Amino acid sequence: MEYRKNDIVTLKIEDCGIDGEGIGKADGFTVFVKDAVIGDTVRAKIMKAKKNYGYGRLEEIITPSPDRVEPKCQFARQCGGCQLQALSYEKQLEFKTSKVRGHLERIGGFTDIPMEKILGMDQPFHYRNKAQFPVGKSKDGRIITGFYAGRTHSIIENRDCALGVTRNKEVLDRVIAHMEKFHIQPYDENTGKGLVRHVLIRYGFFTDEMMVCLIINGEKLPGEEALVKSLRQIPEAVSVMVNVNKKRNNVILGEKVRLLWGQPYITDKIGEISYQISPLSFFQVNPYQTGRLYGKALEYAQLSGNETVWDLYCGIGTISLFLAQKAKMVRGVEIIPAAIENAKENACLNGFDNTEFFVGKAEEVLPEQFARTGERADVIVVDPPRKGCDETLLSTIIEMQPDRVVYVSCDSATLARDLKYLCERGYELKKVCPVDMFPNTVSVETVVLLSHKKPDGHINVKVEFGEGEGKVPLDNIAKRAEEYKPKERVTYKMIKEYIEAKYGFKVHTAYIAEVKRDLGLPMYDALNAVEELKKPRKHPTAEKVEAIKDALKHFEVI
Repeated sequence: MEYRKNDIVTLKIEDCGIDGEGIGKADGFTVFVKDAVIGDTVRAKIMKAKKNYGYGRLEEIITPSPDRVEPKCQFARQCGGCQLQALSYEKQLEFKTSKVRGHLERIGGFTDIPMEKILGMDQPFHYRNKAQFPVGKSKDGRIITGFYAGRTHSIIENRDCALGVTRNKEVLDRVIAHMEKFHIQPYDENTGKGLVRHVLIRYGFFTDEMMVCLIINGEKLPGEEALVKSLRQIPEAVSVMVNVNKKRNNVILGEKVRLLWGQPYITDKIGEISYQISPLSFFQVNPYQTGRLYGKALEYAQLSGNETVWDLYCGIGTISLFLAQKAKMVRGVEIIPAAIENAKENACLNGFDNTEFFVGKAEEVLPEQFARTGERADVIVVDPPRKGCDETLLSTIIEMQPDRVVYVSCDSATLARDLKYLCERGYELKKVCPVDMFPNTVSVETVVLLSHKKPDGHINVKVEFGEGEGKVPLDNIAKRAEEYKPKERVTYKMIKEYIEAKYGFKVHTAYIAEVKRDLGLPMYDALNAVEELKKPRKHPTAEKVEAIKDALKHFEVI
């Protein structure tokens, strides 16, 4: 049966997509339904329909799944922040484990994966030490703050997020009261007018120190002294700042920060290590789980006190200092100069004299230092951004041949791609441990241990070819050669032709490049498309993204 837009279908939800959406089938037609969970029987309205699949809106839960729970937050369904609040926490952990395993199998080509049990939380709420609240206006003209609805920039009004600290509400109440008193307008994305864009709140879970930073579309805020006086009434407040961002883009923070009162940072701890955190610092948002994540990375590094460790993408030295507790020397590399200054300050703060930090690209700094000192790395730790490691960096790791590589990842798809590269060049997958850093969302962190396969010596084997006992048939060799023959290179033209033939519409080369980039795939044969990605451009629709991913699967690129 062929389904069309606005058709109503009844589905048994049997699977979960990587973004947490429920997946069910009606007469062989696959439907993706946001807010449906595995085990639900639902009625859904088709919002978009293609030949074999479509996207549905949840209209009614006919029979709830035994794993369905009542979301703690009343805005869970509209808000884009939590995708899994309606799923029991036990099932959330199962989903995340399956997500990591699935990527390692499909993208990495791994079997018999040495997976450890996922590290979950006892209390999967109120764990975020950082929140960025957009400020805007309601339809009736009130100043509001909250979070963006999924895939939009419409603000869902909510000052008391179930994932953030309870003090956030008091901060937001005071900021909005100040704006109303001094007639300060919120920023309007459409016109570029208005002053207050976001309110950034950082909280030290182990120090009870709070920072409030207003991101403004100008140099000065009316009534700054009055705002400070109001916020100082919150006992935990130690820092009030403004961040200037006059650019008309979606980047939240600008580069210029000005202190209104207090200190320009808060201090917090992970394990026994203290860190100073400024508004611009990257710092993991879940301090409890970060301790467990870094503890697992330290366990995998297997340090005895004699090792030289390189920490690549080191940020403000969060993992570096954890490793420095047990290593002979830790060297960190980060491209952002301010982060390296923070890393050096944090090393001094904790009294470490066995650390050294470098500004630059890891794939450039590492070979330079190796050539200068000749000192090899016993262990290399990488904690890259979502796009994964640069291929030049991976080839540098292969060249340096550390005994162990510990890979900390926030995206299991690019992790799987990078592990495949390393394991095809002398490394072996030894341990994998998912860590639930972001309960009630689809995100999952993973720590992996790779060990270098050392040759055990040489074994001479005499082989005779031909027919008969003890001989290797020549036709077997021909079959093996055929199996290992390089695959035909998949071009952008082939992908476009496949999509047009199957789906009946055309896709721009830049769209294919964008999807490949999001998946962490190389884009070497479409230089123009890669250049176009640097220009402001509309993103491909969800429909085109699905079609491009389908084509990449068809050609076995993913």
